[in-house]
Amino acid sequence: MIILSLLIIAGFTALIFGANWLVDGASALAKKYNVSDLIIGLTIVSFGTSAPELVVNSIASYNGYDDIILGNILGSNNFNLFITLGIAGLIYPMRVQSSTVWKEIPISFGAALLFFMMANNFFFTDNSAVLRIDGIILLLCFVGFLYYIFKQMKAGEEPVEKVTYHHKSNFKIWSFIFLGLAGLIIGGQLVVDNGVKLATLLGVSEKIIGLTIIAIGTSLPELLTSVVAAIKKNSGIAMGNIIGSNIFNILLILSVSSLIAPIEFKSYFNTDLFILLGGTLFLFLAMFVGRKNRLDRWQAAFLLIFYILYTGYLIWLETSHQTPILL
Repeated sequence: MIILSLLIIAGFTALIFGANWLVDGASALAKKYNVSDLIIGLTIVSFGTSAPELVVNSIASYNGYDDIILGNILGSNNFNLFITLGIAGLIYPMRVQSSTVWKEIPISFGAALLFFMMANNFFFTDNSAVLRIDGIILLLCFVGFLYYIFKQMKAGEEPVEKVTYHHKSNFKIWSFIFLGLAGLIIGGQLVVDNGVKLATLLGVSEKIIGLTIIAIGTSLPELLTSVVAAIKKNSGIAMGNIIGSNIFNILLILSVSSLIAPIEFKSYFNTDLFILLGGTLFLFLAMFVGRKNRLDRWQAAFLLIFYILYTGYLIWLETSHQTPILL
């Protein structure tokens, strides 16, 4: 038990250092090549912080742990949207670029809606499952998303935020990025592996492990990266990381997981899907309430409080063995 706890602490330490290095390196790269922080957040940072989910879900799919796969993806996306965005928004109210409001947030909503339709047999089967054909479609959508990002980069539509950075050499920039990614992946894996062992010893179900322990563990890179970016008043990387990671989790990680093996979908995950859809819609509407294209602190607080209460409800259900209220 003590060794497991020490390994979890070591994982947190690696995550903290990794988040700092990744934000510094990615921000310097954006400034050096006149690429917006949002684009860097949607690509390099999002892929790096989603790497723990990709590793964990690939292993879970190979071993047939369907509830862990679904719980990790839905739990991670909801954690990113409600907890990570909530905390980052409380630290520093986020200015959201117009392309994020009208393009990236709707893409994130569309990906979640497509996930819902595939999982609830709208297309290819009478059984609730994410099949290999679904995985191919999701993967093609992911390629389309990357093409959209490439076109945005080429067009140079997004303004570069006026944030002061010290000049760094190419070697130093890429060293920060690679060390940051390594710290996030290794740290996330240490936290997840040993957190699952502790949870298993306590007799927690596979679904709850996926929605809480694993989802939180694999989302720690997004949380720490976005918090560090918010402290540095870098809204582009903070918001791009969150929205980009949610898109990556569904279009890339779910597709890879389903290509390894079809994923059985149980109806109780619809509640988490509806929460994800509702939270994404709330974020979109929040851009038009109060200060336009800005996530204010009261809106961030609402996201944070709502998900804390929902997580408490899940834990209460698990410990009291009550039947969940399905939406």
